[in-house]
Amino acid sequence: MKFSLVATLLVVLAVTHGSEARSLVKREVQAEVDKITQLLKEMSASFTTATQDMVEKMKALEMTNTAQTYMEDSRAKIQPLVEKVQAEAAKLQEQVKPFISNIEEHIRPLTDDFSAQVQPLADNFQAQVKPLSDMMEKFLQQVMEQSKALLPPQ
Repeated sequence: MKFSLVATLLVVLAVTHGSEARSLVKREVQAEVDKITQLLKEMSASFTTATQDMVEKMKALEMTNTAQTYMEDSRAKIQPLVEKVQAEAAKLQEQVKPFISNIEEHIRPLTDDFSAQVQPLADNFQAQVKPLSDMMEKFLQQVMEQSKALLPPQ
């Protein structure tokens, strides 16, 4: 009887251990499934973000290419106008040259006459101011020498 009791106890322990092991395995499997599910969600979010970034970069590249094409087309349309304006400016400059030369010829005697009248006045003014400036320079030199004499020796 003791043997059957011990055998029964061992069977009950084995069954209990087996059912606990099965529930432990079920818990581990559920945890693994949760981890895999979370990993798949993260991968999906990362893939979605990467795809959106790539689409935005492609749009930006397309916009850059469109802008560059527009600039090249505009440059091609404007270039003939620029060349025409430059040619007209050159023609205008050639037409204005005689007029400017004529004005210079008329103004030159006036400026020469003005210079001839002003030069003696400027020379006279300089001759009168020169002694005064020399006297002021000597005075300032004396003041500096006297100021240096008042300073204590170093």
